[in-house]
Amino acid sequence: MADFWNDGDPIADTAAPEGPIENRWEKRKFSAKLVNPANRRKLTVIVVGTGLAGGSAAATLAEAGYHVKSYCYQDSPRRAHSIAAQGGINAAKNYRNDGDSIYRLFYDTVKGGDFRARESNVYRLATVSVNIIDQCVAQGVPFAREYGGLLDNRSFGGTQVSRTFYARGQTGQQLLLGAYQAMERQIGLGNIEMNSRHEMLELIIVEGKARGIVVRDMVTGEITTEMADAVVLASGGYGNVFFLSTNAKGCNVTASWRAHRKGALFANPCYTQIHPTCIPESGTHQSKLTLMSESLRNDGRVWVPKSASDCQKPASDIPEEDRDYYLERIYPSFGNLVPRDIASRAAKNVCDEGRGVGPGGLGVYLDFADAIKRLGKKAVEAKYGNLFEMYQRITGEDPYSVPMRIYPAVHYTMGGLWVDYDLQSTIPGLFVVGEANFSDHGANRLGASALMQGLGDGYFVLPTTLGNYLASGPYEKIGADHEEVVAARKQVEDRIAKLLSINGDRTVDSFHRELGHIMWEYCGMERTEEGLTKAIGLIRSLKEEFWQRVKVPGTGEQLNQNLEKAGRVADFFELGELMCIDALHRRESCGGHFRAESQTPDGEALRHDDEFSYVAAWEYATGESAKPTLHKEQLEFEYVHPSTRSYK
Repeated sequence: MADFWNDGDPIADTAAPEGPIENRWEKRKFSAKLVNPANRRKLTVIVVGTGLAGGSAAATLAEAGYHVKSYCYQDSPRRAHSIAAQGGINAAKNYRNDGDSIYRLFYDTVKGGDFRARESNVYRLATVSVNIIDQCVAQGVPFAREYGGLLDNRSFGGTQVSRTFYARGQTGQQLLLGAYQAMERQIGLGNIEMNSRHEMLELIIVEGKARGIVVRDMVTGEITTEMADAVVLASGGYGNVFFLSTNAKGCNVTASWRAHRKGALFANPCYTQIHPTCIPESGTHQSKLTLMSESLRNDGRVWVPKSASDCQKPASDIPEEDRDYYLERIYPSFGNLVPRDIASRAAKNVCDEGRGVGPGGLGVYLDFADAIKRLGKKAVEAKYGNLFEMYQRITGEDPYSVPMRIYPAVHYTMGGLWVDYDLQSTIPGLFVVGEANFSDHGANRLGASALMQGLGDGYFVLPTTLGNYLASGPYEKIGADHEEVVAARKQVEDRIAKLLSINGDRTVDSFHRELGHIMWEYCGMERTEEGLTKAIGLIRSLKEEFWQRVKVPGTGEQLNQNLEKAGRVADFFELGELMCIDALHRRESCGGHFRAESQTPDGEALRHDDEFSYVAAWEYATGESAKPTLHKEQLEFEYVHPSTRSYK
């Protein structure tokens, strides 16, 4: 297997402080160098992406006095994909007095990530979580409240406490509007230079430091070079490598991948989040899948028929004694609120047994009959009404009267660019926040933690750590005629020209769909050495065909969505190959990544802590036949010691 990669030197996070874990973030904040307010006005920061991480970072940095250049490919910052998050945001406030604490959130996150996350980063995330809620309430985010006026909480998978704050099923939208309003205030004051409908296509490095980006105006096709003292990537995850996922179709890996090609290590690329609560695929015409919030598992009960012969019957015709509430049966302690990877794999298992429901047998029931009987329809509607309405519009079925049908789908990515405790990549001056980095979740993310990480990075962590880097400036001004800037721009122009010149006979989408099928089949929920090896060969052949047969109509000097997609899919080919190589080298079942060769006698995931307790950080392979280089960052567990993860 090592024919696919080279082994490199180990890597370490030298920015993380030592000492008691509860003091490390305070220690780092105090030791960080400061930039005085007058000097901040002389410094410019580029922020790519305007979701929760990018929007909160841009607003906070501008509020501090830095000049910020913000870029997004959407027509408005508030259309970033964070808007699609539904169920909630975690915070260790302990409003329910049910035993929650910063330490318990830290413990649940490390355990939920299957002991493949850094303790220091996770504890910091749990610490700042309590501040995030206060910040958002001050911004006017309309969190749900109890009768007495206190903020309400609900439970999410992988926990036995209620710590998830929510705004019906629109939490991401409301949080993003809070960050967006803070951004707009700074745009009005002239502190943020907003550039929507612009896509980053290359990173500019001068004297070893990230100093700018090359962007394309997606309306006019104009290519420009933009310079700054530091660059922040907040460009989200790469789940669309699977073609069918819960991500918006525009979500892509290009910003991160351009940085990776320039020297930023890419960590744990094979770690992807499989969400158990999605509307099942309905046919080959689909271009994406729809997420149904994990919060539904608070009151909905998951089941399938006990007998495969009942799967074609209407749910109402299957009596209670013939139903298998399999999550409650297998995992009695957590029941329907087991973590996402456990729930997803369990759904796959019952469907593989032939007990799935709906078209193709790829679905399980999520039933609210008991909740409606217990609470009343009005109470259920108040908590989940917009989600029920969305489900009915898409499927034509009324979830108040018949159970929802759900099935796992690709949702979030835990892998991303490697960063240290300061959120700085292996390229000085390049910082990476939110889903674009790998730092805080391990092999699996607990529900409602994505919004927590994005806002924690943007509002509280980055302003301190980026300031520490900028305090070493000022940096020499770089002009558009600098040789490195000219070279980066030419790389973009040549790539666009090459894509437009092929003039083949296959659409970009046909290549993307075929790549996605390979990825889901061989690098999805279940993986084998044989399958991954096969996938690498299939991806390489398909990539070669892409560069010979893809057809990109139009020109580069105009709005050209086919050109946009072609560039993104070209990067997905390279990423997909690295994901399979990463999965191939990690010969263990961990999180949602079930390696068939590594399982317990009763079919549960089997980790190998003695071999794989590390972050896999990959160095880009230069040259067509070169192999990526693996650098390992060993993980140390001082507080939450690895154990067999049980939710029974």
